[in-house]
Amino acid sequence: MSSAVLKLSKAEIQKLKMYYSDHLLNKKVPYSEFSAKKNGTSITAYTSGKVLFQGNNAEQEAARWGKTDTAPKKSNALPKNFASLAVLGSDEVGNGSYFGPLCVCAAYVNKEQLATLQQLGVKDSKMLTDDQIRKMALTLKELIPYKLLVVDPEKYNEIQPKYNAVRMKVALHNQAIRLLLEQIKPTKPDAILIDQFTSEANYLKYVKQEPKRVEQKIYFVTKGEQYHLSVAAASIISRASFLEELDKASLELGTKVPSGAGKPSDELAAKLLRQGGIDLLRKYVKLHFANTEKAQKMI
Repeated sequence: MSSAVLKLSKAEIQKLKMYYSDHLLNKKVPYSEFSAKKNGTSITAYTSGKVLFQGNNAEQEAARWGKTDTAPKKSNALPKNFASLAVLGSDEVGNGSYFGPLCVCAAYVNKEQLATLQQLGVKDSKMLTDDQIRKMALTLKELIPYKLLVVDPEKYNEIQPKYNAVRMKVALHNQAIRLLLEQIKPTKPDAILIDQFTSEANYLKYVKQEPKRVEQKIYFVTKGEQYHLSVAAASIISRASFLEELDKASLELGTKVPSGAGKPSDELAAKLLRQGGIDLLRKYVKLHFANTEKAQKMI
């Protein structure tokens, strides 16, 4: 049985409680806000803000709500003065959104570019507005080498039965890093850093199944954008791509396509099911999300 832990705000925990309202348990766990069980996964939200997911699909379920803390914050010590090194960093966006693609980006930032990126205001994409992200991504694409992989919903739904959510991200991070290393040859980064989305042991387990894998030492740390600007840059580029794809979908459908996995997503999915059934829906959403079942019940 696997497990995953998230640290969420009170408002976010209330969203979880509403989301799992049909699956709440009567038992009262000490110091908890609520307990629920869905598809074999137990969810317990504590008053401290920690949410524990336990079960065969724990990591996949937790990934709907944020990056999991399945390992110590630093799975291995980063080299000294890490922030000032030439680093290849990677991050992903879209994993927790029902509509839209999964975008993974690897970006390389050398020592000479660090000051420029700081002046641009490069930081965690969650701290920037959508407009800032779009503009900054355009500048970053001109400044630094990067490799962006975008898995649209149709492709995602084709892959997903064979690759669970974690294995898919492992494969994409590995591919983006490998392709970028080829692109920047003969330059070699001082280090490679992945914004951690699963334990190091889990990553290594899945990457062994890839026919071509990066053999260099890789570091894993949550909130990787705080440790090096390469991860922040990768986050901004992937977020901009995700927003662009949502814009395209909105134009095609003639309505605003939401991000996330809340009620607006359920309502739009139900509308698409009425218009074109599951064949239309699969072009725009990640079908394995619980939103699909909710939308089907709505019609």
